[in-house]
Amino acid sequence: MNFFTPCGKTRNIGFVSTRIAGTDGVSLEIAKWADVFEKEGLRCFYFAGEIDRPPECSYLAELAHFKHKDIWDVHKHAFGVTGRSRFITKKIHTIKQKLKDYIYQFIDRFKIDILIPENALAIPLNLPLGIAITEVISETGMPVIAHHHDFFWERQCFKICAVWEYINMAFPPHLPSIKHIVINSSASNQLSLRTGISGTIIPNVMDFENPPAPVDDYASDVRESLGIEDDELFILQPTRVVKRKGIEHAIELVHSLNMKAKLVISHASGDEGYDYEQRVREYSKMMNVNTVFVSDIINEFRGYTKTGKKIYTLNDIYPHADLITYPSTFEGFGNAFLEAIYFRKPIVVNSYSIYTIDIKPKGFSVIELDGYVTERALNLTKKVLTDKKLRQKMVDHNYEIARCNYSYSILHQKLKNIILEHIACKDQTNTNSDRLI
Repeated sequence: MNFFTPCGKTRNIGFVSTRIAGTDGVSLEIAKWADVFEKEGLRCFYFAGEIDRPPECSYLAELAHFKHKDIWDVHKHAFGVTGRSRFITKKIHTIKQKLKDYIYQFIDRFKIDILIPENALAIPLNLPLGIAITEVISETGMPVIAHHHDFFWERQCFKICAVWEYINMAFPPHLPSIKHIVINSSASNQLSLRTGISGTIIPNVMDFENPPAPVDDYASDVRESLGIEDDELFILQPTRVVKRKGIEHAIELVHSLNMKAKLVISHASGDEGYDYEQRVREYSKMMNVNTVFVSDIINEFRGYTKTGKKIYTLNDIYPHADLITYPSTFEGFGNAFLEAIYFRKPIVVNSYSIYTIDIKPKGFSVIELDGYVTERALNLTKKVLTDKKLRQKMVDHNYEIARCNYSYSILHQKLKNIILEHIACKDQTNTNSDRLI
């Protein structure tokens, strides 16, 4: 009998989020969790406002997307202000009711046994969706594993709002059938302190038991496609272009290296506007750093653009990089950190709080910044780039530490414990109740 099916019943897992598509951190972690579940014989289904999973296991509800025009209208009148009109209140509840109906249809259509809201009960990008999920959970009492990546209190834009009663109700909700999962110890502490909820820490992971495959023919021309010359360093910034990524530090580092190099930024600005991207472009020009933005040719799946250019995955790009820059000022965990370790690349990391508290104590060997580019960091970067033996020793050391702490086997064990303690207990309770009837 499989530990994920303690009563001999095949489970159907329902992931719920605003978006399950592309290469954002939440979508990537959903894929990893689904991989673990499916290898254990469970079936996974997806509910979101944008989905790139197969149609036969997906429920597309456009209202669930945070970029939907009605959701954006609610957002503008809910955050950054201290009062709201009766009209907005009515609109919130009208949308919430529609989303509840969709969620119930999703549960019924795919016979969902366990619901997994992914960040939808942590950060109110789609306020009505969080309320809808909370009410569905309360009404059904079904087993729920709420996976929280970013809480509202970690983002400045949500700290002034006119919807505190909804925030307190649903972000996150305090309900007995929910098992709360967070990705770092700070989030666990704050969750307990602010809400009285006890959270289980499951960090982001990668499949360190299975190293990446060698570069194939399709990805062999990455450097050429990116316009990187043979004698030029390929420095990769594998993030979106948003302020908290601290990309100015990467630009300053490349400038100070005084070596022929190209800084490649993999992702677009996304949902936080384009002002910062303009700032990055201007700063690169001022610092005379050759910076290129390549989000048009990097996606979750290979293919071709409308103009016939190859589209690569991030996994195609990493093996060709000489150095990874990750100078973020804040991260919920740090997927790009693990990716760099997985592809055995040296990495420059700013000492953001979660790195300092949760990751650094594991003993990784990286090039550290402390809010700015230091002379020590610059000298170490040059040494790592020019000393092949040192570089190899560093990346091999990091890979082994990550294999012991952030592998799929860790995720597998933690999910096993949750299923046995949380879900199986509910099965037993229901069985006992049936006997009493």
